[in-house]
Amino acid sequence: MDYSKIINPVVLDVPPSGIRKYFDMLTDKTISLGVGEPDFPTPERIRQYALKRLSTGRIPYSSNSGMPELRELISKYMLDRFSLEYDISEILVTVGASQAIDIALRTLIAPGDEVIIPDPGYVAYTPNVLFCGGVPVYLKVEAKDKFKITKEALSKVITPKTKAIIFPYPTNPTGGIMEKEDLEAIAPLLIENNVMVISDEIYAELTYNGKHHVSMASVPGMYERTVILNGFSKAFSMTGWRIGFICAPQPIVAAITKVHQITMLSAPTPAQYAAIGALEQGLEDGYKDMKAMVDEYARRRRYLVDAFNELGLTCNEPEGAFYVFPSIESTGLTCEDFAERLLMEADVCVVPGSAFGESGNGFIRCCYATSMENLVEAIRRIKVFLENLKK
Repeated sequence: MDYSKIINPVVLDVPPSGIRKYFDMLTDKTISLGVGEPDFPTPERIRQYALKRLSTGRIPYSSNSGMPELRELISKYMLDRFSLEYDISEILVTVGASQAIDIALRTLIAPGDEVIIPDPGYVAYTPNVLFCGGVPVYLKVEAKDKFKITKEALSKVITPKTKAIIFPYPTNPTGGIMEKEDLEAIAPLLIENNVMVISDEIYAELTYNGKHHVSMASVPGMYERTVILNGFSKAFSMTGWRIGFICAPQPIVAAITKVHQITMLSAPTPAQYAAIGALEQGLEDGYKDMKAMVDEYARRRRYLVDAFNELGLTCNEPEGAFYVFPSIESTGLTCEDFAERLLMEADVCVVPGSAFGESGNGFIRCCYATSMENLVEAIRRIKVFLENLKK
């Protein structure tokens, strides 16, 4: 049977993730700087809280929107950490931020609508836009601008068909952030052109150099046109729990909930219990576990940025997330060749920048959510690899 005539051609045309390609080639000797996942365990207090709630034996569906208790805590969290006020009717609990991206786009984007995507950007954005029948429009972000969206660059890609922009700050893969003045510079352009913002803020808690995440929703005139996507995976080291949330004006959340209730019904009850524990205890102790993780990430980040620059692989200093994005153009290799040869010859796994879009060519993404010991050894191996390239 010719399944190519049966499967949706949009799905057929979407390539597999450029991140996952290399993981099938790993050995037990490989040091992986590829997976964007915290290397810290889910804090003990969160696990114990979930176990206590599970011990009742009753694990029912929650409401489609999520447990009211959890949405109340998310409301307090958003106010406490980002000075944003959301009623629980404006909050939807999702199966990770990944599902949040999917259902937010499916709710807002109709066939033919243009969606601006920063390039380089997270690998899931383009496929999700295509699955909606939307048209991806790429906005190049550059190292010289610290990978920020500038008003000049944005003005060149907005058209009468632009429906939304995906706003992924702090960003994967570059670690770039947008500060208050950066947001205020582009907000009038978005308002003037009636562009919705889908703000992926999953790395909001991972900022450095004394910076604090500022949401586009906090900029005057942008609250009503911003859909915030967030979750517990990165800040609370809860990737496998698959728990996220959406905050947006009530009419938008109500519409997104329709898609959610048909496709997913509700987020898993055990994961919601764990999320309640994370926020309830975090509010009480000042998020000590989170702060300890961020402090350690900051130490690793500093080491990698300095190490890559010393090796001659120019590396912008990221101020968010847990990635560095050094240039490998000086080696004369493409980023794909560099990543493949580094894996085969030095047993170090990195992700070629091209996996994140055309503008990622000439770069590699390295995740520092691994031990300092692994980072030091990875840099030693990369140094030897570079020396061998010159022979």
